[in-house]
Amino acid sequence: MQLKIMPAKKHLSAGSVPLILFLCQMIRALEVPLDPKLLEDLVQPPTITQQSPKDYIIDPRENIVIQCEAKGKPPPSFSWTRNGTHFDIDKDPLVTMKPGSGTLIINIMSEGKAETYEGVYQCTARNERGAAISNNIVVRPSRSPLWTKEKLEPITLRNGQSLVLPCRPPVGLPPAIIFWMDNSFQRLPQSERVSQGLNGDLYFSNVLPEDTREDYICYARFNHTQTIQQKQPISLKVISVDELNDTIAANLSDTEFYGAKSSKERPPTFLTPEGNASHKEELRGNVLSLECIAEGLPTPIIYWIKEDGTLPINRTFYRNFKKTLQIIHVSEEDSGNYQCIAKNALGAIHHTISVTIKAAPFWIMAPQNLVLSPGEDGTLICRANGNPKPRIDWLTNGVPIEIASDDPSRKIDGDTIIFSNVQERSSAVYQCNASNEYGYLLANAFVNVLAEPPRILTSANTLYQVIANRPALLDCAFFGSPLPTIEWFKGTKGSALHEDIYVLHENGTLEIPVAQKDSTGTYTCVARNKLGMAKNEVHLEIKDPTRIIKQPENAVVQRGSQVSFECKVKHDHSLIPSVLWLKDDGELPSDERFSVDKDHLVVTDVNDDDGGTYTCVANTTLDSVSASAELKVVAPPPTPAPVYDVPNPPFDLELTNQLDKSVQLTWTPGDDNNSPITTFIIEYEDAMHEAGLWHHQAEVSGTQTTAQLKLSPYVNYSFRVMAENSIGRSSPSEASEQYLTKAAEPDQNPMAVEGLGTEPDNLVITWKPLNGFESNGPGLQYKVSWRQKDGDDEWTSVVVANVSKYIVSGTPTFVPYLIKVQALNDVGFAPEPAVAMGHSGEDLPMVAPGNVRVSVVNSTLAEVHWDPVPLKSIRGHLQGYRIYYWKAQSSSKRSRRHIEKKILTFQGTKTHGMLPGLEPYSHYSLNVRVVNGKGEGPASPDRGFHTPEGVPSAPSSLKITNPTLDSLTLEWNPPSHPNGILTEYTLKYQPINSTHELGPLVDLKIPANKTRWILKNLNFSTRYKFYFYAQTSAGSGSQITEEAITTVDEAMASRQVDIATQGWFIGLMCAVALLILILLIVCFIRRNKGGKYPVKEKEDAHADPEIQPMKEDDGTFGEYSSDAEDHKPLKKGSRTPSDRTVKKEDSDDSLVDYGEGVNGQFNEDGSFIGQYSGKKEKEPAEGNESSEAPSPVNAMNSFV
Repeated sequence: MQLKIMPAKKHLSAGSVPLILFLCQMIRALEVPLDPKLLEDLVQPPTITQQSPKDYIIDPRENIVIQCEAKGKPPPSFSWTRNGTHFDIDKDPLVTMKPGSGTLIINIMSEGKAETYEGVYQCTARNERGAAISNNIVVRPSRSPLWTKEKLEPITLRNGQSLVLPCRPPVGLPPAIIFWMDNSFQRLPQSERVSQGLNGDLYFSNVLPEDTREDYICYARFNHTQTIQQKQPISLKVISVDELNDTIAANLSDTEFYGAKSSKERPPTFLTPEGNASHKEELRGNVLSLECIAEGLPTPIIYWIKEDGTLPINRTFYRNFKKTLQIIHVSEEDSGNYQCIAKNALGAIHHTISVTIKAAPFWIMAPQNLVLSPGEDGTLICRANGNPKPRIDWLTNGVPIEIASDDPSRKIDGDTIIFSNVQERSSAVYQCNASNEYGYLLANAFVNVLAEPPRILTSANTLYQVIANRPALLDCAFFGSPLPTIEWFKGTKGSALHEDIYVLHENGTLEIPVAQKDSTGTYTCVARNKLGMAKNEVHLEIKDPTRIIKQPENAVVQRGSQVSFECKVKHDHSLIPSVLWLKDDGELPSDERFSVDKDHLVVTDVNDDDGGTYTCVANTTLDSVSASAELKVVAPPPTPAPVYDVPNPPFDLELTNQLDKSVQLTWTPGDDNNSPITTFIIEYEDAMHEAGLWHHQAEVSGTQTTAQLKLSPYVNYSFRVMAENSIGRSSPSEASEQYLTKAAEPDQNPMAVEGLGTEPDNLVITWKPLNGFESNGPGLQYKVSWRQKDGDDEWTSVVVANVSKYIVSGTPTFVPYLIKVQALNDVGFAPEPAVAMGHSGEDLPMVAPGNVRVSVVNSTLAEVHWDPVPLKSIRGHLQGYRIYYWKAQSSSKRSRRHIEKKILTFQGTKTHGMLPGLEPYSHYSLNVRVVNGKGEGPASPDRGFHTPEGVPSAPSSLKITNPTLDSLTLEWNPPSHPNGILTEYTLKYQPINSTHELGPLVDLKIPANKTRWILKNLNFSTRYKFYFYAQTSAGSGSQITEEAITTVDEAMASRQVDIATQGWFIGLMCAVALLILILLIVCFIRRNKGGKYPVKEKEDAHADPEIQPMKEDDGTFGEYSSDAEDHKPLKKGSRTPSDRTVKKEDSDDSLVDYGEGVNGQFNEDGSFIGQYSGKKEKEPAEGNESSEAPSPVNAMNSFV
């Protein structure tokens, strides 16, 4: 039989709630409660209560804490394994175990590295009843590596092209969070056109000119170590076709121009994923993320569908402008084919993603702790599922059950262990391990065999209070092994209660289905097993129900009228009821029109919004009743439309109860003009001091017609009243009669009393005088008193007229004074005034700061120190110190302009300061002066210092002139700010090819006295980029850059054309033609004689030899020419091809045909190096004697 812990069911007694919570917690844990008072002697196998996660990523900068907490009776001891072997923490001084716990603390902050302790850890908690084990805790330090160094070339694209900016972050642990920002750490804007993919790359469906920027930066944030790494900035320039052609025209040949049209609109294609189909695998319970990003013009829109199914409504989310589909909490039913469709105005494409959902093991039924008594039976069940289906392995006390010591009381049947006739030695902790290729689950469950007499856990003498005719539940939570039997008795001598009237629950609770008055009494719960008996008494009281004996009634009232609802309640005399009114099941409106007394709810000035259901709710601690009524608001009978306006002014003002400092004012209200008067405003006039000026006196409620007004002495009062309603304020009433109050001594003194000298020998005392209203009587004067603060002098006083200033002369310089000003009039003095503090006048400081020292920090910054001036010599309030400094000028410069001095002021008592913005390699002078409220003191002696050399500014200019085929002339002006002695110039340059790639960098040093340099041995028609900067002994200055191109090799072509037009050249060509003619005649004669020669053989081999004239377009000659053709001049535009080669198809006189397959060739200078030859080496020598005259083009090239 399985032993159970029987908690009580819920009941209506407030005092038993804590016990219910305790027992509910006990059920959830399914273990013996270790209550220190009741169950101190019970033993319990260990239970792991807290452990570090399976995949534990640690911060390598902090100590490693691997948690393992467990409870048990007796308290368990702890041990660890690392990578499958025992981890002896005593041998490692850096490793300690937390007292009373199994938690490991590895102190790597003092020494050691986190990588040393990387591995798989497992904790074992053991006591005499068994051993529980933790999960395998894989400890790995987090990593946030830097990006590998790489050279990122600037990217130039045409408007409309697609682009992918790669991120490729370093592999960190855990993986980094990727985002793109600029140099100002502002996130780059993303849209349907530009977005970041799941892999971190930045995708452009098409680029626009506004995408041009030099700071596309990919950032990787490693949250575990709170670090951010950044990739080198990527530069992107998007240009139109016109801009692109302008660039090409300046650098490349005319054959490389782009078409005149910009990128055409095009249908979508996918940037990612590739192809028409792909596969995605995800684990059950995770978030499935599918991504499709397309390029095209205009920008494509992405749509998602699931083939043969619909997307789950509550679990589907679209991210990244619908380019990413996310499904949360995926399960096997989410497997299938998902299709993303990219569409724009020119077409649509789709990509199919086949999704398979796998599953790591998950519990169907985890094994639960089992508490048995000797001889009982029980089972441990461990059921898990997954894809693929997990394997179930059992362990006992951390050892595989196959090799553990045999226990005759247990039998293993797959995922179930069956226990029969257990004994105390059968107590152990069993582990169930469910695993597949995607993970594992490990659960500890103990079998605890106990023999314990019954224990009743419900508090003794608990009082239950129940309303009559309702169920009563009396608790009897118990524990015992074997399971006790429960009996209930009523009264001291009653018999056992049976289930004909009562319900006895398995957890020990007694239920009285319908409690009556005679159910009141004492009930006893008795628990018995073979080891003993326990009992507990509880008490039950039955209370009368709460009733509403007078319910509110439905009402129909006119708008603007009043309504009352009555609710009279009767209740048990021992219970205290509370009555709550609701409107439409909510709280009453927060409006003063709603009032609630003992039994009634009253609503005044009812409006349409007040209609609805009004509910009276009567509550006690045991029950609650309610009753409702409907209120319907109807319109009153039609009446003439009222005229709404501000009130008429009050009238009949009267002063009564006239006292020295108060008077009562009464008035009669004017007509309110259909809008109730809400406020009366009372104003007064002081005819003696401020005639014609009215002041606010008081405000009273619109229901009052009398006001008690407070008055001031020696004021000639008149009053008037105005009425105010929701429309506005009335005109003032007629003024009341005048009332002059008696004079009195002043009741206040002047405010803002100050003492401040204007000269070194005076003290000016000022104050804010009282106005006539505050004087309280005639003859207002002021008694001004003063004395030195630090002296023993008596107060010196003088009475002055109603002024605001008094000057005390002959005072010592800058001495503190105590001053006070008291008001008085013909009646008497005001109260004793407060004492204020002042100072006599300041004078210029007498002494300059001493021991001025200068420390030069760098070429532009110096630090100045000085000794403070004694306070007595300052002779005033110390404002600070002022440094005058200036750059020393040569005698010639001083004669031309005044030396410009700069001033820096340092507030307060500072005795040092920094001089920023100095010019390098300069001589400066400075002095220091102390400053008080009067001005500056004398200057300290001038102190000079030199600033060291600094790096120079960039050269003022750089011009590149006189380009030739292989040289350029550079001219420059020295830096405007050399900041020292120039030691040399550095010139760096490199060629730029047609694809804008930079060639090798050449470094050249130039003497400092040069301002011109000729750069030779350059390549012709090549663009070069130059970097030029000056140097001093402090280092290199800023550089100036320039680009230039050497001239195109047009001189050669010009020479060719010029030679072709020279007379001597024409004569030479004619002579060559004549020789060819003579040779042809000789050949013709020999042919007629029947001789054999190679040309004859060649002619015989050709059935239809064709004699071709010279081609005018390429300047080559035919094989045979007439005399007339021989003497034709060369055409002026005749040129060789740009690569200086003669192609076979360019010449009608085929040398290959005559050479029997041997190709004729030209040297680099254009001279012909081929020769005629026969097929075989045995051909007669004269076969090689026949040669074609060189073409004019070849002849021209040979001259060059």
